[in-house]
Amino acid sequence: MRESPLSPDRIPPAETTFAEARIPSGLAGWFASLSAGQRRWAIGSLAVAVLLAGAGLIVDAWLPARTQAPIGLTVALTVGQVASALEITGKGLARELELPLDAPKNKPLQELGVPQESLDHAVEHILSHTSGLVKYFLFAALVLVGLVFTVRLGRPDGSPATDRRTWYPRSFFIGALVVSVVVCGFLLGKSPNPMEGVVKVFKALVGLYPDPLVKALAFAFFLGLAAVGNKLICGWACPFGALQELIFTLPVLRARKGKRVPFLISNGLRGLLFVLSLVLMFGVVGGQKGFVLYHGLNPFNLFDRVFETAFMLGALIVTLLLSFVLYRPFCQFVCPFGFASWLVEQFSWFRVRIDPAACTNCGACTRACPTQAAADTLAGEGWRADCFSCTRCLNVCPVDALRYGLAGPTAGEPATRGAPPQPQDGS
Repeated sequence: MRESPLSPDRIPPAETTFAEARIPSGLAGWFASLSAGQRRWAIGSLAVAVLLAGAGLIVDAWLPARTQAPIGLTVALTVGQVASALEITGKGLARELELPLDAPKNKPLQELGVPQESLDHAVEHILSHTSGLVKYFLFAALVLVGLVFTVRLGRPDGSPATDRRTWYPRSFFIGALVVSVVVCGFLLGKSPNPMEGVVKVFKALVGLYPDPLVKALAFAFFLGLAAVGNKLICGWACPFGALQELIFTLPVLRARKGKRVPFLISNGLRGLLFVLSLVLMFGVVGGQKGFVLYHGLNPFNLFDRVFETAFMLGALIVTLLLSFVLYRPFCQFVCPFGFASWLVEQFSWFRVRIDPAACTNCGACTRACPTQAAADTLAGEGWRADCFSCTRCLNVCPVDALRYGLAGPTAGEPATRGAPPQPQDGS
């Protein structure tokens, strides 16, 4: 197993800034250099993405999400009556009202000491988790665009390695991130999202939601998008992940962007939080089920502009500030879906491939990668660090040993079909 040339504790500053990405000639020049076949792929994938978005709007029109509370919800009603009106379980309502999960379902809320203000606040929070289905279609559309770009469009057909700096223009990626933040985030609200896709499965198993199968299907949907290509759902579609990426790309504090926490530590903390959340939620410690550890750490509240506690707001501010110098800190250190998708991405169909026969071990890809993923792939590690399919590594290799593909050479494997065209002598 060859050693990675990557220093264990540093990565280079982001090589592309918004100022560079805004240059229209770069993106226009890249598109003009695409082959006729690639342009057909571009037009076709864009058309499918638009159709997916349209289908989501149609489904939302048929099955509208509840955004307003039923009339007449007062503390004179019982737990069971209010829960039924909101289409949640009694346990789910009890947790929102900070009552014991085994609180009597046939006793009026006022007799349980619940003031009307607390009920109104709980109803508002419950409704914030019932966004329409259109976001699932938009997530799929963004993942499709990212997949086609990384696999088929980023590198113009026949382009020699000497032109590699024009491949995979950052402005295209940034555009997708902006769509994710603005549309899937601020316009459509926090739910659904990949993080809650994980948490709600276990909340349903505890009894906080009445439909564990539906929650499991939503979780499977997000995992499927992560399995198609390395964390494409996280890298290209998740609105809070996109926001962190955009902040990291800003041309500020560039000298401080080189610091990186080793993946063993970041992933260990993320996994520990995940296990601890399950222990607390199922009442293994404390004897009381229903405590949701991630509730106070949920940064997606930003997109609803609702923060129930000062701690929630403070945690969000700290995360956003860290994003200036650390790459996707919430994704790497906290996110439960980040942990789950890391397990899945080890078997993802599309990913960055390294041809060991061509690789000279120069370290260009590992220096460009904002995580430890390129170094782990180069070293032939069986379990690699997070790869967010950001494409930073794909246009820096001087010997053209990298590609993003379905199958083929990786570290320790022989070169096989599908490698990108090699530059001709004298090119």
